[in-house]
Amino acid sequence: MENRNILSALSYLSIFFAPFIAPIIIWLVSTDDTVRYHAKRALISHIIPIVLGILFGVFFIFTTIFGGAQEDATFFFLGFGGMLLYGLLYLAFVIWNIVQAVLVFRNV
Repeated sequence: MENRNILSALSYLSIFFAPFIAPIIIWLVSTDDTVRYHAKRALISHIIPIVLGILFGVFFIFTTIFGGAQEDATFFFLGFGGMLLYGLLYLAFVIWNIVQAVLVFRNV
């Protein structure tokens, strides 16, 4: 197995242990264009769930604060549904990163 495949797959699988640091280091240090390409894609796929998490978190806080004054819990359930949706989206990004790592490993 080539080092380029290992580094490329590692940048995708780093979502489990170092989501930002590993792809950035691999992207900056590597001289191979293929590794840099995969590290950049992995970094983007690690940034998107964080940005979505911040947006959904703000939405959850907003709906909880403003929904707490009402008798019905409509706003609370909207916020909770948003967090549930975020969890599903995050799981989809984790699965996508695993699939990309497997595809890189199979491209021997």
